[in-house]
Amino acid sequence: MIALNTVHKVFNKGKASAVTAINNISLNIAPGEFVVVVGSNGSGKTTLLNLVAGSIFTDAGSIHIDGNDVTRMADHQRSKWVARVFQNPLSGTAPDLSIIDNFRLAAIRTQRKGLSIGVTGNFREKVRQHIAILGMSLENKLEQPMGTLSGGQRQALTLVMSVMDSCKVLLLDEPTAALDPRSADTVMRTADKLIHDFKLTSVLITHNLKDAYQYGSRIIQMNEGAILRDISGDDKGRLSQNEIFNWFS
Repeated sequence: MIALNTVHKVFNKGKASAVTAINNISLNIAPGEFVVVVGSNGSGKTTLLNLVAGSIFTDAGSIHIDGNDVTRMADHQRSKWVARVFQNPLSGTAPDLSIIDNFRLAAIRTQRKGLSIGVTGNFREKVRQHIAILGMSLENKLEQPMGTLSGGQRQALTLVMSVMDSCKVLLLDEPTAALDPRSADTVMRTADKLIHDFKLTSVLITHNLKDAYQYGSRIIQMNEGAILRDISGDDKGRLSQNEIFNWFS
């Protein structure tokens, strides 16, 4: 589903301050795989996610998503396949619009915009059913402005919005970093459920080693722009939480 072939990225190229953020990485992520990427600050994990999302371009190498060469496609061109949830809960929603209007915008993000964009009864019911998955009773508050909700509620709704269209790849950029523990737990459990229910190919960037241990079918540790460890399947299942902690000791 996602294939990176000898991808290389340098910031401030040609200057004394040049930094090699990604150093000739090759990586294949299978359809439906849930990959957790960990690493210290500056290890390259966020740059890796930005390259897959199309927020930045490679200096060398290629990126394919679902068999399509997206190496020079901008993020909005990749949105037909890729949805992304950011660290800041405020980044994924429009605060002045209602919950239902935010969902309408999310649902048409990959479609050609016509002269009329409405909210039908069928769409409203579909949104209500999707939101009910959260168990937050927000399905009964569709007209409430998004800006009046807590950060955890907004982040959970952003996750649900990400699957309202036909995305195949879900990128999670430290989605719980700005949340309290209870909200963070709700968001991660919701993400895990949606990933499995919709058979999404997913990449989670996190500093939370408990989440890295608990979630995902594969864990990658990055260091200085390279992949240091890549553990999947039964081998990941046999990892202990202490072993992951010890990678950073």
